Amino acid sequence: MTIVGCRIDGRLIHGQVANLWSAKLNVSRIMVVDNDVVNNDVEKSGLKLATPPGVKLSILPIDKAAANILAGKYDSQRVLIVARKPDRFLGLVEAGVPLETVNVGNMSQTPETRPITRSINVVDKDVEDFRKLAEKGVKLTAQMVPNDPVSDFLSLLK
Repeated sequence: MTIVGCRIDGRLIHGQVANLWSAKLNVSRIMVVDNDVVNNDVEKSGLKLATPPGVKLSILPIDKAAANILAGKYDSQRVLIVARKPDRFLGLVEAGVPLETVNVGNMSQTPETRPITRSINVVDKDVEDFRKLAEKGVKLTAQMVPNDPVSDFLSLLK
């Protein structure tokens, strides 16, 4: 399998993902999976600018990302999948994409969210989606940067 990392990060591609995670995982492609970003030209431009030199970028809706992965389109590449919310990863898993681990990095605070950690804020739907991912055998971890210790994310939800 060519998926070397899966990360939930509300900022998608930024310093931590572009520099630390991309280097640590030696990625050749960052795949942003988000049905909304696909249609936002301003956001797509920003993501292209934030992508490290020499790393390819895909910005795809859930169904297209799943189809491409399952068709073996990225088999010769090292892919980091980044999404804002757990429902994107749940969609991939439900479409048949085998994901082992999803790292929950940063989910921004809004008036609707409640804090789980200093950098992870969720709504009830997120918690439900995290639990569904876990039920489907996906390991959920919390780790902001590669040098931080890895925490079991589900234990933080309790």
